Amino acid sequence: MPFRITTEPGRPDHPNEDFAAVSADCAVLLDGVTARPDDGCRHGVAWFTRSLGGLLLAGADAGLGLREALAEAIAGVSSLHGGSCDLTNRGTPSATVVAVRLRGGVLEYLVLSDSVLLVRGEGGTRVVADTRLDDLRGRVTGPVRAYRNVPGGFWTAGADPRAADEAVAGTAPRGPFAALTDGAGRAVEVFRAYRWDEALDLVLEQGPDALVARVRELERADPEGTRHPRGKAHDDATVVTWTP
Repeated sequence: MPFRITTEPGRPDHPNEDFAAVSADCAVLLDGVTARPDDGCRHGVAWFTRSLGGLLLAGADAGLGLREALAEAIAGVSSLHGGSCDLTNRGTPSATVVAVRLRGGVLEYLVLSDSVLLVRGEGGTRVVADTRLDDLRGRVTGPVRAYRNVPGGFWTAGADPRAADEAVAGTAPRGPFAALTDGAGRAVEVFRAYRWDEALDLVLEQGPDALVARVRELERADPEGTRHPRGKAHDDATVVTWTP
């Protein structure tokens, strides 16, 4: 299948904490949540996203339901941490997730937290997104991390397999699609340079690297975040596309 991937770290002196991988019929995309010094883990976020993404892809490719594949992957990575990591720590490494599988004429998908899946169909561009984090930002004061992986908050894939039940999951007619971490999606959500359908047009026509390159141009044009406030001047950015 004609998958294409582009991934680029936000800073050359920092490991890329995004991860993407594909098989013949499946793709996974993860964005590691920025670590805190007191996260209780000796491995790091980049290790976590690669470990979780590899296990998730293996489970999806083996035919497990996408929720089941994610739950098993989370449990598998938890066992890899070993006894030296405190997985009860609220800051333990975690990630946003997009997983997709092509099966016959259907695209199966799972989206958890603020990475986005864009699917092109007869009715236009469908945006599959888990909006709970954005919803919280609009109605709470103080750090939103206090609401991570708790009932009524927002969920990421960390040490608790129950996160798989919180994901947005479903099916769509098989068609061209793109999965974006929020570092790539900021071309739409932060800089307002494109609509989602225009961003999908760009990656399908010119390749996923075109969108990441455009994001870097926009970041460099506003290095201090004066016109476009954001938590990081430059973020890891990853795009996975599929075109029939």
